Amino acid sequence: MTLSQRFQEIKTGFSSTFWIANTLELFERFAFYGSKAILVKFIAEKVGLYEEAGSLAGLFTGLIFFLPVIAGVFVDRYGFKKTLAACFLIFCVGYFMIGLAGMEYGQQIMEVVGKKPYVIAVLVLTAIGGSLIKPCIVGTVAKTSTPNLKALGFSIYYTLVNLGGAIGPIIALTVRQDLGIEYVLVMSSITSFLLFIGTLIFFKEPVDVSGEVSERKTFAKVFSDMMLVFGNIKFMIFLVIFSGFWIMFWQVYFLLPFYATDVLHFDQFEILETVDAWTIIIVTIPITALVQKWKPFTAMTVGFILASLSWVIIGASVTTTAAVIAMAVFALGEGMQSPRYYEYVSILAPPGQTGTFMGFAFLPIAIGSFTAGLVADWLRAEYIQTNPSMMWYILAMIGGVSTLLMIAYDKLMIQKS
Repeated sequence: MTLSQRFQEIKTGFSSTFWIANTLELFERFAFYGSKAILVKFIAEKVGLYEEAGSLAGLFTGLIFFLPVIAGVFVDRYGFKKTLAACFLIFCVGYFMIGLAGMEYGQQIMEVVGKKPYVIAVLVLTAIGGSLIKPCIVGTVAKTSTPNLKALGFSIYYTLVNLGGAIGPIIALTVRQDLGIEYVLVMSSITSFLLFIGTLIFFKEPVDVSGEVSERKTFAKVFSDMMLVFGNIKFMIFLVIFSGFWIMFWQVYFLLPFYATDVLHFDQFEILETVDAWTIIIVTIPITALVQKWKPFTAMTVGFILASLSWVIIGASVTTTAAVIAMAVFALGEGMQSPRYYEYVSILAPPGQTGTFMGFAFLPIAIGSFTAGLVADWLRAEYIQTNPSMMWYILAMIGGVSTLLMIAYDKLMIQKS
């Protein structure tokens, strides 16, 4: 196939709704990653919930990654456009109400409701909105890509997600320095409102060009799938072990910002948070080619080891340079294991149930987020003022133990089964 023929295939292989959905996704990622970059610092220092800031941020992101399995029901029942519009509208209200907790105007509300109950309520509300976007955008990409271009379609989607993770925090840095940290949430709220309007005007209900027939979701079906997956003890053990990786990952947003400002005296902590995303963008293609012939478990293990060693680097040298190198090494580990993880999960799934079990493959991200928030609060309270390097060594130990458990799991429960 010539280059011009390939270009023509791409031009006709994606509908206009595909490009509209991905454009909406890009700007939504700017808002999401911008707010996530500063959320733990905002809760701790602007709202005043210092001791539980990590736990609250972990609750927020944990729900965002846990609830999409339920959110798919609303897509099937109300359609993509209505669900996506609802997502952006909830985001708009939610982000603003989170920001309100750090403004003078919101103090009377928090005095009546209580500071912590108010923050929990608005974080849960915003997370509910966030949970709706994944099935909407991923489902639209699947429906509006022809079968021979579906892989490319998802590559475009994941590239835009990573761009959001790389650029969103930089936008947040500019807003925080020029206007104040609470206005990062206001920026995310305004962006979400514009996306709500854009969805109503430009987004059209996707027409399926993929030729695939997907099963319609219901609450009863979701519940039965949950019981099926949660009842598979062997599979759940693996998901819990693998959540160790995400306990490490979320410290980029839960612990690193405090380390940057309080220990390194580097105020632009958002820049450090973007190193992971920029590295992923740069290394994904060569890393994928490098590990293509490796067994999935081998790639996952090496990735786990690299991610664990990154915290040793940051702990061994209390410098900004070491922090940057550590984040890049962590990203190498992430890029090495992430694509092969889903392949390994498909191997664990019982025959005839691969689709159901793959639908729950993101659970370690949610479990890791819930746990990482608690870990971050504990490490910050115990070590950031007395022995900051110990925080990172403990994270490295969490990664090391998770790696050993994963190796033992594969040898004892997979290879011998």
